Amino acid sequence: MNATIKDNFCPKCGKPTQNPGLCTDCKIGSTPWFTCDHRVQNTQCPSCGATKQVNTWTDSTLERSEIGSELARTAVHFHPEVKKPTIDVTIVDISINRSRANLTLHGTLYKQPVEGTCSTEILWHKEQCDRCNRISGSYYEGVIQVRADGRLPSTFELQMSASIAQQIEDTLQSGGERLSFISDMNETRDGIDIIIGSQHIGTKISQGIISQLGGRYTTHPKLVGEKNGRQLFRITYSVRLPRFQKHDVVAVKNRYYEIERVESHHIRTFDLAEGSSRSVRDDDVERIIGNARSSESALVAFAESTTIGIMDPVSCQTHEYRRPAWLEVKAGDHVGILRDGDTLVMVR
Repeated sequence: MNATIKDNFCPKCGKPTQNPGLCTDCKIGSTPWFTCDHRVQNTQCPSCGATKQVNTWTDSTLERSEIGSELARTAVHFHPEVKKPTIDVTIVDISINRSRANLTLHGTLYKQPVEGTCSTEILWHKEQCDRCNRISGSYYEGVIQVRADGRLPSTFELQMSASIAQQIEDTLQSGGERLSFISDMNETRDGIDIIIGSQHIGTKISQGIISQLGGRYTTHPKLVGEKNGRQLFRITYSVRLPRFQKHDVVAVKNRYYEIERVESHHIRTFDLAEGSSRSVRDDDVERIIGNARSSESALVAFAESTTIGIMDPVSCQTHEYRRPAWLEVKAGDHVGILRDGDTLVMVR
């Protein structure tokens, strides 16, 4: 059936049309296919560069030019019928706190290409973020106190504790936990204190330290106030490293052992004479000779099948010892030693 005149002609411009009602050109002309906000704002922390959206802070490494382009695009709102929209942005700085973004818009509306332009003003606002505000105000939610049982922590243990804490902080920050931060670390006479910004990071760091160095930890909460009807606590995380640490060399019944692992009431050791592994009770240890990480280097003066000559690096005197079963060296090589009085103890 043939179309009628009313169906074939646009009632607005009179042009022929295959669609009921207005033709495509008149549809496009009567449809505001985009709107553009006159002003957009960026809120950025001057200390760390984090950006704020509504009430949420997000860490950002973007430059001002990249932020400006993305922010300007958010000022444009397209009609739902616009397909494949694109926005080209040119930014001109007006002052240190204001910029002008000129936008060129392209798209397809009712299967016809459309093009337009608009501009928006970008306001650059500075505000200290939640994390930097807490750090600068010396805010903290807990202290991790790393100590050792019956001794002072070694330099290695202090460095490892600090490294573990920093790694956990980096992991949590990368995962979006902005308030899980370390505000300070201080070495004390007895160990190291780690000041932390959230209870979650306190638990994570305490667990990380004992998983690497052994020991245990306990928590001691203290009520410090109330906010919005909620009690506020600061927690002391008391991390106690074990009496012995890995690679300690101990004397047990006139024999020397290097500790491989610390267990509940036993230590797993390496016999420095026989080269075998065995468990030793904590109470059987007579004394700690030192730690193999801190060993001196000594010259092997001679090496035979059952005896070995070690030159004392201090006195330059050669001492003869039974050759350890695990040690394969020749004259001119060097071995690690610890001192037990006048005795030189060879370590791995």
